[in-house]
Amino acid sequence: MRKIALFSLMLGMTSIVWNQSMRVLFIGNSFTHYNNMPKTFHDLAESRNIKVDVHMSAKSNHTFHMHSERSDLYQDIQREKWDYVVLQGFSRELSYDSKTIDSTVVPFVKRITDSIYQQNPCAHILLYETWGYVNGYPDDSLNVNYQVMNDHIHQGYLYLSTLFDFPIVPVGKVWETVKENNPNINLYHKDLQHPSKYGSYLAACSFYAAIFKQNPNSSFTDGLNHDQAKYIQNTAFNLVDQNMTRYLLNRNVVNVKTSSKDGKLKVECSANFPKAKSISWNFGDGKTANSFQTQHIYSKTGTYIIIVTIQDSCGQRVLKKKAVF
Repeated sequence: MRKIALFSLMLGMTSIVWNQSMRVLFIGNSFTHYNNMPKTFHDLAESRNIKVDVHMSAKSNHTFHMHSERSDLYQDIQREKWDYVVLQGFSRELSYDSKTIDSTVVPFVKRITDSIYQQNPCAHILLYETWGYVNGYPDDSLNVNYQVMNDHIHQGYLYLSTLFDFPIVPVGKVWETVKENNPNINLYHKDLQHPSKYGSYLAACSFYAAIFKQNPNSSFTDGLNHDQAKYIQNTAFNLVDQNMTRYLLNRNVVNVKTSSKDGKLKVECSANFPKAKSISWNFGDGKTANSFQTQHIYSKTGTYIIIVTIQDSCGQRVLKKKAVF
């Protein structure tokens, strides 16, 4: 039986510690490869002692249609049984109405994802939501300024997420939040479209928060201003944390909350694994449970290791949490 990963849990969101390198493939265009954003994501993870094997398959100016015709992309997909595959489209192709997306995007996303699932049926596919250009796209009457274009892109990714049931990494919304609330951070390259080094760092922090379900809270700032980098880390985490359900990032997550009130030493546990066949909790005091939402009362103070075992078609996941009373 395949044991997928070993996790260490925090209160609330889940902090993941893999017992082998997590494999992540980034598929995209220049919005991915500028400043080697996937490497920044890798370095953020490594700075928190999380092992990741990151590979990038990115070509400038490529739409999903163009990606779907790249023989080298399918070679990259077949290189590994990727744990996560990130899909990033051409910004403007996701800024149009659903009818246009149905004809110009959907068939090609399906072609790519079919190949991904053929290689690894248990791969997690994430959508990389991009952002509007500083001045929108003046040649297009639909995207007349930044905010309109950003909103259209956001709606396009939400539509794609609904069609395919894929989670979104809301980089564009994190971008909007930083742009509005801390305009001193210049997120744009001089062409006013692509990411500056700060913009790429923002994207990497967003992926860290979305995948590992925790604040990057890292000393790794990639040479950027420390305070501005910390602001980006916190903003990325907070937006992801507050929108887990909206962007389908609450999948495959365990929450464990402890409390001591009125003399009761209580732990409340929940797990959201939609495709799980079974679940079991071991509370570390000889007591167990087998439901996705449960609670337990301890009889005396101490330190307990809570173990949850989840079985699905991809194998077995074993997760641990230390509860101290």
